[in-house]
Amino acid sequence: MTNPHAPLTPHDVYLFREGSHAHLYGKLGCRLEEEGAHFAVWAPNARSVAVIGTFNDWDGNAHRLHARPDGSGIWQGFVPGVCAGQCYKYRIDSPYAPAPFDKGDPYAFHWEVPPGTASRAWRLDYDWNDAAWMETRARANALDAPWSIYEVHLGSWRRVPEDGNRFLTYREIAQPLAEYARAQGFTHVELMPITEHPFYGSWGYQTTGYFAPTARYGTPQDFMYLVDTLHRHGLGVILDWVPSHFPDDPHGLARFDGTYLYEHADPRRGYHPHWHSAIFNYGRHEVRSFLLSSAMFWLDVYHLDGLRVDAVASMLYLDYGREPGQWIPNARGGKEDLDAIAFLRKANTSIYRFHPDVQTIAEESTAWPMVSRPVHLGGLGFGMKWNLGWMHDTLDYFRQDPIYRKYHHDRLTFSLWYAFNENFVLPLSHDEVVHGKGALLAKMPGDDWQKRANLRLLYGYQWAHPGKKLLFMGGEFGQPREWDHETSLDWHLLAQPEHDGLRRWVADLNAYYVATPALYQRDFDADGFEWIDCHDAEASVLAFLRHAPGSPLVLVVANFTPIPRHGYRIGVPQGGYWRERLNSDAACYGGSNLGNAGGARAEAIPAHGRLQSLVLNLPPLAVLYLEPSVSAEGVP
Repeated sequence: MTNPHAPLTPHDVYLFREGSHAHLYGKLGCRLEEEGAHFAVWAPNARSVAVIGTFNDWDGNAHRLHARPDGSGIWQGFVPGVCAGQCYKYRIDSPYAPAPFDKGDPYAFHWEVPPGTASRAWRLDYDWNDAAWMETRARANALDAPWSIYEVHLGSWRRVPEDGNRFLTYREIAQPLAEYARAQGFTHVELMPITEHPFYGSWGYQTTGYFAPTARYGTPQDFMYLVDTLHRHGLGVILDWVPSHFPDDPHGLARFDGTYLYEHADPRRGYHPHWHSAIFNYGRHEVRSFLLSSAMFWLDVYHLDGLRVDAVASMLYLDYGREPGQWIPNARGGKEDLDAIAFLRKANTSIYRFHPDVQTIAEESTAWPMVSRPVHLGGLGFGMKWNLGWMHDTLDYFRQDPIYRKYHHDRLTFSLWYAFNENFVLPLSHDEVVHGKGALLAKMPGDDWQKRANLRLLYGYQWAHPGKKLLFMGGEFGQPREWDHETSLDWHLLAQPEHDGLRRWVADLNAYYVATPALYQRDFDADGFEWIDCHDAEASVLAFLRHAPGSPLVLVVANFTPIPRHGYRIGVPQGGYWRERLNSDAACYGGSNLGNAGGARAEAIPAHGRLQSLVLNLPPLAVLYLEPSVSAEGVP
């Protein structure tokens, strides 16, 4: 690894132009020293480049940069007197623009608070206190570890209504978020994009600052403090990262030197019709180095534990979101973006080379094969992939009135046909509670009691299903209204027993999940799952086992109707007493408190192809977790 803070060398330029430089931060951009700052920017089609800022009264003639003589297109120079915090931009004169124009620094570590658009000179010094986490995180981030991810939008998790409904800063949110997520039993926190973005309503998915946490919530050191605090509470931190597209704001990357530099010139490849944004030119070596360096930057500098890569499907397919005639086939005549595929493989290979103890997670919505398989085996090299098929099928099933669910039983069972083709994360994310889709609670049918029972059942089923777990903030206590990025979550609802009961259910699910290797150790291995009965569509009941070496079996039985089922017989693989470990219908969660008095003893009566069976009371709209154990008298 080259020293990211040493001056730009010929070898750096070689790697940059080759498309394999993964540590360009501190090489390009603004590098502060005691007497001023070195500046370096890639603008190969410019006639001239100058640094303008508060240190020279924004004078385009005061500090002109010089083009390197190696043909790299990099302009560089030293500006005396530049101090941390001062604002700056590049003034670019291009033969392809009618007049000089100003651009922010693509490699800036810090920006003005939007709507300000200037970059800010900054250092990234910080005294970290997360050594214990960093030394042991390989275990917490392993694929056979428990992953229960709490997805958070920082600007709306909690606000200060008595102070103009303002955001919490990175430092203000750090302790309460860490304490809450830890108390709820989550293992990781996933942050929706905090990379600098001009439009708050984009939630960060329209990024301009690929090396800067948004200044809306504070400084880079403030964000480091947030990550540090989460780590000291035993929580991994995942960043939502968006290499798929970028906005065309005048101060950003679009037409950076007067030409289509970072993006494709042809709109059939360079314009994204879904998001009205520009698409990176993954075939340009310098662009690949830019994106590689951005990915590595967050892992190197901010100690992050993973990157969730947004909109991977839009990168893989040239016809994504386009009608016939609106896209250009690749050199082989196909619709696959060969350059993007090569970039994703390179990015994942580089990330795991330098950080084998982190994970990359693809939000990929198609049936593209081997997304989470190693590059050397022909895969894309991600550690995990969101299972959006499971999410859509499951929510569609739960929207059904229970009287009709027997006709949609396959929506629940189909996911197990492909559950082990990838390393899946099961997401109930922000995308499902916005744009008129309603909150998760609002999607559930029935009266208020049934809605909450359905939601407890949904979470119980999700936590038992093979795959890592992800839940968007507010879902854990059943917020009934759709998520609004301009307001805080409805924390006052926790004063109501029914909402606090749901929160307690999620906390207890997490606690049991983390303590039970059968529920996570073989998430990506078919040997960790076994059907007891997937055919009882008439009663809308599912029963299955989860198991792992050295861990007790877990029997999961779910009743997806509001009809209590007394005396329901379930075949089990062994005799003895089976202890009821969790019951979503328990009174403490807001249920009707129907159960099995702590457990049931197996009988030597065959059922479901097994020699032993249990007779259980299945509560309405509820899930049971049972383990083979000992009875209250200590008799197996």
